[in-house]
Amino acid sequence: MHSADLGPVADTDQTQHPFDLFLIFAGANIVATTLQIGAVLPALAIGPALTVIAAGALGGALFVAVLAPVGSRLRVPSIVAARAALGHDGAQIVALVLFLTNFVWIALNNVIAASITSRLAGSQAHEAAWAVGLGLIAMFIVLGGPRAVGHADRVAVPALSIAGVMFTIACVRAPWPGVAAPSRAPADLLRAFDVVFGYQTSWLLMFGDYSRYSRSGKAAAAAVFGGLGLTALWFIPLGLVASTIARSSDPGAMVYELGLGWWGGALLVFATLTTNFVNIYMSALALKSLRPSTPDRAAIWIVGGVGAAVSVLSSTWLDEMASFTLVLAGIFVPVGAILVAHFFIRRIPTDARSLYPDAPGASHVGAWSTAGMWAWTLGAAVFYVARPIGGVVPSFLASAGSYAALARRGMTAPPD
Repeated sequence: MHSADLGPVADTDQTQHPFDLFLIFAGANIVATTLQIGAVLPALAIGPALTVIAAGALGGALFVAVLAPVGSRLRVPSIVAARAALGHDGAQIVALVLFLTNFVWIALNNVIAASITSRLAGSQAHEAAWAVGLGLIAMFIVLGGPRAVGHADRVAVPALSIAGVMFTIACVRAPWPGVAAPSRAPADLLRAFDVVFGYQTSWLLMFGDYSRYSRSGKAAAAAVFGGLGLTALWFIPLGLVASTIARSSDPGAMVYELGLGWWGGALLVFATLTTNFVNIYMSALALKSLRPSTPDRAAIWIVGGVGAAVSVLSSTWLDEMASFTLVLAGIFVPVGAILVAHFFIRRIPTDARSLYPDAPGASHVGAWSTAGMWAWTLGAAVFYVARPIGGVVPSFLASAGSYAALARRGMTAPPD
């Protein structure tokens, strides 16, 4: 397995155990950014907040998991599988969006880790250096490829689970100050659902990147759902409680107020590595799609290096994390709906060879899919128009329904 190979996986390389796939997704979500999602939710009463978190966490995890069997069946990365529904050039737009937005996630993870580390070290002057250094460590591990990431997660995820237990105990023991004036406004509840669902959907374009190494599509789906859903159900409420106790959404302040000390803080810092494994890997695959001539290792170096460098500028982004998540939801929910409509509603036959322009012996998908691009545009517009009443469900229905209708009329990407 190469570090950033865009080509199809050989049948003989589909040896990944479902538990390893579960650990990759769990390791990606047992991270301080998941805590931050809870910290940036509106000031909700604890009961409604937990209900909204559960619905968004499980719904978003199911959304990604449903597509995991596509990776196992076609044995191609997500960004390549998207060509079937959007056309080659349409999928390139998705790759560009993924490439650019993942720099934000990489930088955010590094900044959160640096905030915790510098607070524990008692010197916030070196926060930028910590952010860059941690980003580079994650990059070197990704250079070892998916198998190296899987082995690292076998050590990391149990350690992170210990950190989660410590964090949970600290939250239970801390005095609960409550929310001064908790909101029960429907608009706040719907926005919170969209934020949580949108955060889970930010992993959408990872649905096939690792499941392509698993032979069983059903097992891959279960592993992805468990890895994303269980961890979000655990960590997002912790972020909500911790930020309420600390009266701050700053990760370093939360760790400090909870009295986690060096061990707890260090384990949470370690969590940033596991999520940046997949962020760097996804961006490298996107870069390879945009510039196929880029060597595998060079793609990892570029993404990891730039992500580490951008970390020194991103501390103010923490305040805009909820808004950023909603932007991603408006982009990726329609894409996921289109893929669900293509592969599971319309069940359009797809030959993996047709997804590669230079593959011999196959008719290749065209540059643009009229159905895909119109459905994506409509779904994104519906999401933003419907945000006052919740954008996720209307956007999904609009995108999937319009794609299925247009595909029925033969408006998918014509073969070249």
